[in-house]
Formats: sequence, structure tokens, C-alpha cells
Amino acid sequence: MIPPGAEVPERQRLSGPPEAILARQVVQAARQIGVHYGLWLAEAAHQFGPEAACRMESKVGEAYLPLLMRRIERALKLPGTVEEQLAGLGRERLEALADALSVSWLAADGVWFRTVEDERGMHDAKRVNDTCWSRLGYYEALRAKEALHLGEGGGLAAARACLEARLVARINKFDFVDETPEGFTLRMVECRVQSARARQGLPPYPCVSGGTVEFTAFAAGVDPRLKMACVSCPPQTTRDDCACAWRFTLAE
Repeated sequence: MIPPGAEVPERQRLSGPPEAILARQVVQAARQIGVHYGLWLAEAAHQFGPEAACRMESKVGEAYLPLLMRRIERALKLPGTVEEQLAGLGRERLEALADALSVSWLAADGVWFRTVEDERGMHDAKRVNDTCWSRLGYYEALRAKEALHLGEGGGLAAARACLEARLVARINKFDFVDETPEGFTLRMVECRVQSARARQGLPPYPCVSGGTVEFTAFAAGVDPRLKMACVSCPPQTTRDDCACAWRFTLAE
């Protein structure tokens, strides 16, 4: 730690052309916005519960994102809105950008897991991981319903639509099998995490606890009548045609 009033060593100062320094500051500002926003959401969930926190976040997001976009538009003197500028990139570049963001989101999850595991061990890493995924599952269900303009009580049709709208759907290959009037099975044909572990010669990650809380919370967010059960997931693997599988049914 540098004592108050002491001169900052040269190697710790921001260095480089002014534009490069400012560019790094812009990136760090975006990072701090994400961290601070996430801290508010996490603490609201801790204090008031995930359902209330997600309800609050919906109001916050609707108020904050337009404010952020307008300030970016004014600061950069854009000829149109941020969304218009992005749309101008064309479908191919937007698809590539969406894929890059999706993979980066999952990479952040992995880096967090490995860091907590290195610092505190596997037990604590899985504990933090499962809590995060349970809250994310519920949050993603609510956001998907909003994006798809789905009302309450959508049942199995809403569950399928919301599962297809998840961020992870861009990077994991999946399908729906064993469909009946009572339910369907989500089959994760290829999992980016498990595929990466296989390439490294590692055994499958035992993610049944994380997947269970994630999909249970997701189902509850779509429709409280939905029930979810694990069909196959390491280390409780019962199918060899997929990375994992989950059964969704509707309880009337």
C-alpha cells in the first residue's frame, strides 16, 4: 500500500499516449458500472429475496439503460441512438458480437469459479456457484418472459420459449426430446464447459447441484406450476447422448 502523500512509483502510474490512457479508463468505468450494479442486485436479493430483487431490477433497468444510452449518444455525438448504430453493423457482425458477449459471460463465470476454488477450495466455490446460478436462473426467466411479451401462467410452451431465449442458448447445442402433453426434456447435447474439460483431459465437472438449483429457479420464474427434475447430469449420468438432461412438467 502507498502511504498517504507519497509519490506514486513510475511503474504504477498510468502510462502511454493520452488516448490510450483514456481508453483504459473507459474500459475500467464500464467494469465498475457492472460491478456496482451487480452488488446492488446481490444485496437486494440478500436483504429482500430474489423475487423482490428481480422486480426492483426490472424497474432499475428500465430507468437506467435509457439514461446510460442517452449519455453515450451525447458524449460521442452519435448521429442516432446506440441501438441504431449497433443495427448498422449488419446481421453478420451483430451475430458475431452477440456470440462473443455470450462466451465472455460464461468465461467470467469460469474465472470466478477457479479464483474462489484457488482461494477457498472446491466446497466454497460450488457453494458460491450454486447460489449465483439459482438467482441467475430466476432472473433469466423473468427477462425472457418480458422480452417475449409472455404473460403469467404460460406453462410448458412458455418454458420452451424462454429456454430458447437464454444467453447460454447461443453457445450450447441443445434440443427438446420426450415431448408429451405433460412435459418435455431439455437435452444439452453439447456443453461448452464440459467440452473444454474433455479437451484438457479432465473428468466431467459434477454440476448436478448447480444445474438443479438453476433450472428449478428458472422454472419457477416462468410459471410457478412448472416442476423440474434432473434426468442426467454428472456425476449422476444416466444418458450417454448428451452432457445433461432436465425434465420439465406442469403440475395442475
